Amino acid sequence: MPRRSKSAELLEFEIQFYEKLLRAYPDFVDVLIPLGDAYTRHGLHQKGLEVDHRLTQLRGDDPLTWYNLACSLSLLKRIEESLEALRRSFELGYLDLEHLQQDPDLLNLRQFSKYREFLESFAAAAASKPAPPAPGAQPGAQPI
Repeated sequence: MPRRSKSAELLEFEIQFYEKLLRAYPDFVDVLIPLGDAYTRHGLHQKGLEVDHRLTQLRGDDPLTWYNLACSLSLLKRIEESLEALRRSFELGYLDLEHLQQDPDLLNLRQFSKYREFLESFAAAAASKPAPPAPGAQPGAQPI
């Protein structure tokens, strides 16, 4: 039997730890986020998708949650759904065009012709949006 690497053992331990916490606290967002990431790193894409769906229920107005859902769907080659989740992420304010173009989780989506159309509209809209002011830059501004 081949010996598992130390990093694989640590990843499995991490997953077991987060799963145990979720049994006690099923809506604990600060556990769901790293668990979804750990599932993806371990190649458990379906489980990662389930976590991402749960996170969109709990944090439906968070653009990064929808971005992660798009990644999970792309990894599972559910391309149309991935594009819709990415579109929702953009509508909620996701603007990291550079990361979008390099993220390996979106490789399947990037090969889809409708993605190119979306990317063009995304780039145009992102360029037209003003940058948010830095916290404290305006009198009375409060850090988020």
